[in-house]
Amino acid sequence: MDYPFRLNFLIYYVITSILCKFAAETLKVMKKKQILLINDIAGYGKVATAAMLPILSYLGHPTYNLPTALVSNTLDYGKFNILETTEYIKGVFPVWRELGFSFDAIATGFMASVAQADIIASYCQEQAQKGTVIFVDPIMGDEGKLYNGVTDEAIKSMREMVSVAHLTFPNYTEACYLTDSQYSAAGVTAEGARRLLDGLLKLGTKSALITSIPVDGQPSVVGYNHINGEYFTQPYTEIPVHFPGTGDIFSAVLIGYLLGGKELKPSTRKAMDVVYKLIDLNKNNKDKNRGIPLEKYLNVL
Repeated sequence: MDYPFRLNFLIYYVITSILCKFAAETLKVMKKKQILLINDIAGYGKVATAAMLPILSYLGHPTYNLPTALVSNTLDYGKFNILETTEYIKGVFPVWRELGFSFDAIATGFMASVAQADIIASYCQEQAQKGTVIFVDPIMGDEGKLYNGVTDEAIKSMREMVSVAHLTFPNYTEACYLTDSQYSAAGVTAEGARRLLDGLLKLGTKSALITSIPVDGQPSVVGYNHINGEYFTQPYTEIPVHFPGTGDIFSAVLIGYLLGGKELKPSTRKAMDVVYKLIDLNKNNKDKNRGIPLEKYLNVL
């Protein structure tokens, strides 16, 4: 083999290797799951869609959004302006159907009204029948109380949302309202946690998590994975600092890892660890009401 031929062969080999690697990386990106976020958007503050979108995008998932409400800022400031978008949503779904838009997954959060929740539940049910994975965060209350404006009708509508979910992840308060169970600030036993999970499964969701639930005195996240039939408990240590949006961060990391092919239990642990680390890194921030400035810390994902 003469020298020019060897050189040409080497150049061909290097170029071919580069092209193959590029093709493999392109295929990997193409396989990333498309997800629709149906949640409110705050103009000022990292909560809801504003918290979830950068995380899911960083994890490589093409992320789209449908706002259920436009909010001036996080509610923690005490003053805010809100515009609910039910009429807008009514016009969106027909257009999307006509254009043939579809998503690998849909994640729902805050619902501004019962009418809005019914419209979104119907769309999710329709898309689930086509193979779309539905994630439901039934935002209704915390610390044993419903948020202002959440009615019995709203709870019924949220049960409809849960009935079409592949995975729902209420907090302890929301799980009690959804399953018509008694709330106790002291929490539950391991057996009581399992009963709550079973109550959620009876509503129709395939898998379930319950966040911020004290189990035998230990702050925990409990879950059930329908794929392997496993119940599990993931304890954690609380940092006594409040940031709005940490639940949304948890949801985004959880969903991002699940869509990346990870199982429910390790995805839950990852989401919990990310939230803990982000709170720890920002616990001395002066203005906690605006949430955690995620863009500075995406490397912890």
